[in-house]
Amino acid sequence: MKALPGFACTVVALTVLVASPVVYAQAYPTKPIRLILPFPPGGPTDIAGRAIAQKLSEQLQQPVIADNRPGATSNLGLELAAKSPPDGYTIVLSPPSIALSPSMYKKLNYDASRDLQPLTLVANMYYVMAAHNSVPATNLNEFIALAKRNPGKLNFSSSGLGAGNHLATELLKSMYGLQMVHIPYKGNVAGLLACTTGEVDFGTFALAPAIPMVRGKRVRPLAVLTEKRLDVLSEVPTAREQGVDLVAVQWYGMLTAAGTPRPIVERLVSELHKAVSAPDMKEKLATSGIDTVTSTPEQFRELIRSETALFAKVVKAAGITVE
Repeated sequence: MKALPGFACTVVALTVLVASPVVYAQAYPTKPIRLILPFPPGGPTDIAGRAIAQKLSEQLQQPVIADNRPGATSNLGLELAAKSPPDGYTIVLSPPSIALSPSMYKKLNYDASRDLQPLTLVANMYYVMAAHNSVPATNLNEFIALAKRNPGKLNFSSSGLGAGNHLATELLKSMYGLQMVHIPYKGNVAGLLACTTGEVDFGTFALAPAIPMVRGKRVRPLAVLTEKRLDVLSEVPTAREQGVDLVAVQWYGMLTAAGTPRPIVERLVSELHKAVSAPDMKEKLATSGIDTVTSTPEQFRELIRSETALFAKVVKAAGITVE
């Protein structure tokens, strides 16, 4: 039986439509990929992001270019990724600020749930609470007592209004009724350096840039905010060891523009899982107090959704808003 020409053309067209995303995924990438890092150089986002970029470059045989775009507690970089072409050639490394910003900012130029496609979680980063060497406190309990005796006289830094380390210190304040002055800086490194010079008395700092400052005795560590002591700073007790029930972990995940073809999303997820699961990558980041993790896009999306609801309550209680 002879097939009708029109039917044959339809079959061919459908075959091309079905096959083309697969072919596209097999060819991808054919040019450099931009990895947006929405914080300044030197901090944990930069350290983890550049390590992952190097590993992806090796795996994909294409340059993966780290592009620092700090501003508005990571929102500048996230907006750039959200408005990029949905072709897999722009990805962004985001901390939990993606879930925090909808509650903190009255207006955002992007909608994370609509404009960004989650790929996978890639890392967990930890915090250490530390003070300037002139502060008369050798542990967290002594610092809490000092702050109680001096309401409004001590100050603390953060990497930006509403950043993870800001919220961790706000949580400590609320737990013990402390009154301290918040001084936000542009990134973890700037806030940490302010503590080494005495511009601020105290802060909650990302472990990666803090480790050399602690080992060099440029700041005095008071507690790590982890479930158990960390190998990289084994001499520093946890807050819980000191009777302070405070644990804070900052996750990092990769996203790309919404609408990116599913085969490209799956290729990126696969390559990212391979990169962060590599033994040399795990070892490299562990020295900076960063653990590598993975997830499905759906698990990452659900984490963002649940933490957006959680942060809405925290921001309201702390009264944090940005115009």
